[in-house]
This record gives sequence, structure tokens and C-alpha cells, in this order.
Amino acid sequence: MHELLKGLGSWLVSGEQWTGSDGIDHRLAEHLQYSLLATLVAAAIALPIGLLIGHTGRGAFVAINLSSFGRALPTVGLVVLVFLASGLSMWPVYIALVALAVPSIVTNTYAGMTAVDPEVRDAARGQGMRWYQVLFQVELPLALPLIMTGLRLALIQVVATATIAAYVSFGGLGRYVFDGLAQRDLVQVLGGAVLVALVAVVLDLALSTLQRFLFRHRPAPQS
Repeated sequence: MHELLKGLGSWLVSGEQWTGSDGIDHRLAEHLQYSLLATLVAAAIALPIGLLIGHTGRGAFVAINLSSFGRALPTVGLVVLVFLASGLSMWPVYIALVALAVPSIVTNTYAGMTAVDPEVRDAARGQGMRWYQVLFQVELPLALPLIMTGLRLALIQVVATATIAAYVSFGGLGRYVFDGLAQRDLVQVLGGAVLVALVAVVLDLALSTLQRFLFRHRPAPQS
């Protein structure tokens, strides 16, 4: 174990490991690209759904059941299925990552909307505000802390799962894991896993700090 950790330290600080198309900086940029793009697409899909369900109260079972669906989703199986249908491309990876991120965003958006005091909604309507004004000027600002929690959780899930890009011969930090397994190089496997974990932790800390700063005058929401 000591030798493995020593080899990991040497692998991480090696100058050769930080240069070229297989360097850590390049693989990190690829990993972040996959993760951020998938999360943005998921947010574009999930936020309107969560807002609509929360505002109208219709289709609540969708938001509730999506959480269980997200936990049960066989991500690698979905990648393989789309890969067989579409051929060698990044589409299987992006579809799987988006499908993974959507449930967290929908359920947290719905939870944030339902947490808004009904009396606040009634007061807004009583002042003559139209439905879209109630939604965007009253409900959305109050629900925003939980919505941001959902986005944060989705991004961390996607970062941790984006290693599957290497499963279909693309890049990202998962390249070290899959190449290391193929080469029986435990140091490379451990290095890839540590890098993915570090990226997830750093992003989580950064987003949670930002969230606390933006909503420092509100009670911290629980996801």
C-alpha cells in the first residue's frame, strides 16, 4: 500500500503527466466540458418541467418518481444502448449524463416551489399579478435556494459519472481509469479515481460556498 501511494504521488507530480494530449490538464478540460455541457442541457430540460409542476400542482407524481428513477438508472447500460443505436460518438455519453442529472433538478425545483407559502401566492394574485408574474417574481426567487441545491447535486453526480466517456473510447479523467485497468497499472487507475474525486469535492465546495454567500440571509435549505 505504501508503494502504491508513493507511486501515486510520483504520478501526480510528474511533468510528463501534465503535458500532451494525454496530460492531466487536457483530460481535466475534457472532463469538465462533458460535465458542464451535460448539466446545462439537463437544466434547460428539467427547470421548466419542475417550475411548471410546482406552479400548477399537476403531475407531482412525475417529480416524486423521477428521484427513484435517477437512483435506479443503469448509466453504463444506457450508454451501451445508445452507442449501439447511434454508433461511435459522444451522443451516448451526453444522453446518459443528461438523463442522470434531470431527476435531481426536477425534484429539487418542485420541492422549492411547493415550499413557497400559499399565502404569499394568494397575496400576489390578490394584487392583480398574472400567473407568469407570480411564477417569476414571487415563487422562483423564494424557491431558488433549493433549485440551486438541485443543480449542485446534479453537477456533482455528472462529474463523478463522466468517466463513462472513456468506456466508449473518448476522453476525460476516466481515460486513466480504463487505460490503467487495461494495462493493469494500479497507480494510473488510482490516479484517475483520485482526480475525479478531487474535482467533485472542489466543485461541491465552491458551489456550496457560493450558495451560502448568495442566500446568507436565509435559512440553509435541506435537499
